[in-house]
Amino acid sequence: MTERLLSIENLQVSFATRDGENQAVRGVSFHINAGETVGIVGESGSGKSVTAKAIMSLITPPGRITSGRLEFQGGDLTGLSEKEWRKLRGNRIAMVFQDPMTSLNPVKKIGQQLTEVIRRHRGLNKGAAYKEAAEMLRQVGIRDPEQRLKQYPHEFSGGMRQRVMIAMALSCQPELLIADEPTTALDATIQAQILDLFKELKGKSDTAVALITHDLGVVAQVCTRVIVMYGGLIMEEGTVEDIFYRPQHPYTQGLLRSIPKRGGGSRERLIPIEGTPPDLLNPPPGCPFMERCPHAFARCSERPPAVELSPGHRSMCWLAESAGQQAAAVAEGGFAGE
Repeated sequence: MTERLLSIENLQVSFATRDGENQAVRGVSFHINAGETVGIVGESGSGKSVTAKAIMSLITPPGRITSGRLEFQGGDLTGLSEKEWRKLRGNRIAMVFQDPMTSLNPVKKIGQQLTEVIRRHRGLNKGAAYKEAAEMLRQVGIRDPEQRLKQYPHEFSGGMRQRVMIAMALSCQPELLIADEPTTALDATIQAQILDLFKELKGKSDTAVALITHDLGVVAQVCTRVIVMYGGLIMEEGTVEDIFYRPQHPYTQGLLRSIPKRGGGSRERLIPIEGTPPDLLNPPPGCPFMERCPHAFARCSERPPAVELSPGHRSMCWLAESAGQQAAAVAEGGFAGE
């Protein structure tokens, strides 16, 4: 039986602003199993990064978690003190941030920064920690690691800095690694190298990965399961095959139509999603995608339930309700449309 590593129930996060409360995450529930790689996708402002920071207990004023329960290996995270979080964060749950230059201290050598993490969480002495740091750099594909440990962040390229951040995150052998847009600031060649690195690491360890991105191409290469977010809610969730070959939510379908196809050529026509995301200072009571959806009808002004279409595949759409009923009829021995 697959071990459930992380469970999130009805997570809600808001930020106080001069204009009111920005409801960034409005009731998100999902889980991550041990050893799997889950992609969390959606447009900017959909709530992906806020969800990740909530998991790490990095929501600070004017932000706050207003509701929800987070469990890690069956233990409640929501009631932990900051002292307890310091033992957990970076040790059992680690995070790679989008911009490695702002995450690394520019006035400290790479070796000092890596060994600090290793010594704090693993209790190694200075010499053992230094050897472990060199080995971690070697594992993420950085040559001459002993020499590199003596250098400062500005002496590394963007791709190498991101590799250092991945090495730092993995140095304590965490059960869960959260990677927030780890390839966004990198050119295509370095992006491919970082993705290859994630695939290699997946084969070498049991670390579960939550990969946050707006790039569905990245998800297709690395992930086994996908969560599609929009307007602070989960629109659809399923395996990579479900999302790419059997998308049910109109938003997921729109995302897939708007990305280039392999071999499409320079004349390929991409179809953008018209309109803009909802204002989360005053979010719509119903489906947040209603104003941009080509299939919207009157009932969409009420928030639809998340309908399970097949095991592990769910969609938050009124259209999915009838699809779910048909699937249930087939499963019970009836025929769709009876």
